[in-house]
Amino acid sequence: MQRLTVKHVTTYRYRQPVGFGPHRLMFRPRDSHDLRLVSAALVINPKAQVRWLHDVFGNSIAIAEFAGQAETLSFESDIEVEVYGAESPVFPLEYYARTYPFGYSNEEIPDLGRTTERHYDDPDRHVDLWARRFVGHSGGTPTADMLAAMTQAIHHGFTYQSRYAIGTQEPTETLRLCTGTCRDLALLMMEAARSLGLAARFVSGYVYDPALDGAEIGMVGGGATHAWVQIYLPGAGWVEFDPTNGKVGGSHLIRVAVTRDPSQAIPLSGSYVGPTDAFLDMDVSVEVRAA
Repeated sequence: MQRLTVKHVTTYRYRQPVGFGPHRLMFRPRDSHDLRLVSAALVINPKAQVRWLHDVFGNSIAIAEFAGQAETLSFESDIEVEVYGAESPVFPLEYYARTYPFGYSNEEIPDLGRTTERHYDDPDRHVDLWARRFVGHSGGTPTADMLAAMTQAIHHGFTYQSRYAIGTQEPTETLRLCTGTCRDLALLMMEAARSLGLAARFVSGYVYDPALDGAEIGMVGGGATHAWVQIYLPGAGWVEFDPTNGKVGGSHLIRVAVTRDPSQAIPLSGSYVGPTDAFLDMDVSVEVRAA
């Protein structure tokens, strides 16, 4: 177990005082057996009325509503968590799922729902063909080895590039460019897994980089929110795969949102009321440290 702290600050600046519409925040981690939320504090300036809800996926959502105007809008989230994820997890699979291909049970299929369906066009089957590279041509392919190889292939074969603009690249575009943000790389692996008939979900949250605390080996994606994938494997459940860092398991990951599609896991969204040219800039700062 390791205890981690996260300070996530987002600041918007405007040329003149403007009003603000409701803002939707996804900052609060998801408590589980492998992730325990110790404390959480949220400071918003100017002050706002905040209400909480759970979305359709069970994620914690804060809705902030404002009165009055300001030239600066800031959100500061401070959390402390205990992470119990294994550094090199060994997950037991049901006998029938140890080799690919396999099928989900009749009891699981209805609940997995659209997580097994492709969400993005691939008319020339580029993603399909790329995913098939990891499937053996004779006999069954060890499922865990296949997904680990896919994770490593993205980590070593694609260049990570930060981008603050909202949205993700089409998976076919990520394949063509061989570069993308962590959410682009996660989406590519999601669609590749789904092309093989596997259930996959998008995860947004934070990554801890041990290099910040003196370790020799670092992690990519720190300093901002991070994204990775969960794939459902019978016997093991939803397993974490971080293609940006070539990691399997959640030892350095802090889950905040789990969704069917990246568009449903935007950490912060909202609007302002004022002239179209009033917006100046936005700063995002994320610091994850060992407590």
